[in-house]
Amino acid sequence: MNETEFSQQRLQTALSPRPVRFYAQVESSSDIALDWLRNGAAAGSVVVADEQTRGRGRLGRSWYAPPATALMLSVVLRPSAAALVQVSMMGALVVCETLEAFGIRNVGIKWPNDTQIDGRKVCGVLPEVLWDGDRLFGAVLGIGLNVRIDFAGTPFEQTATSVETVLGKSIDRLELLTTLLERIDDWTARIESYALFDAWTERLTTIGQQVSVNQANGVVTGMAEGVDEHGALLVRDEDGALQRVIAGDIALGSSNGD
Repeated sequence: MNETEFSQQRLQTALSPRPVRFYAQVESSSDIALDWLRNGAAAGSVVVADEQTRGRGRLGRSWYAPPATALMLSVVLRPSAAALVQVSMMGALVVCETLEAFGIRNVGIKWPNDTQIDGRKVCGVLPEVLWDGDRLFGAVLGIGLNVRIDFAGTPFEQTATSVETVLGKSIDRLELLTTLLERIDDWTARIESYALFDAWTERLTTIGQQVSVNQANGVVTGMAEGVDEHGALLVRDEDGALQRVIAGDIALGSSNGD
């Protein structure tokens, strides 16, 4: 590994004047960011961790990566209540744009926000919202990007990948982080624009595919025909009815699973 290790000083110098907090190990960077948000953190503040022992993924799953092998961060945002759905879209979109900036091709989004390279997951996104009654404090966008995790010989070899595996060379995680935050800043300034929705939709690889979505109230199987303005997946089921899917495990084809 050729990069200089992350440290509070290195990140603070590189990202100034953005408020940043770095931790060598935490249970969850998003827990820290949510607490920081609750105590007045400015929009754009970021928590970076080298290792998370209890990171969270979608649908309550855990997420873990060995130290210094991933880019793990949580960004404080202060969107309007009307723009909360766009936070999730933005998270997946900025990862795609960052990977493309580093010359990676065949990048896409498995609905709703799993970023993939050649159909293999490289990044997960988890937005979380903080309320006090009906008062919106803001949101935290958690991002976990595989940078140098070697999935060869593991059960995830065919379903997951890392940035360095695809590029075939080492990269500095700080360069990735800087680019990613620049893309977040750019889209945050126009988060309610149709441009964001269109850019997210264009990268969805799920549209036009036969899918099976495992929801809390059952399984929806059919053709993914599109998404609505709120980001819900529109699936034409086997009876010809159009089903609106808000969340759930999704698999291509007719079988259930991730």
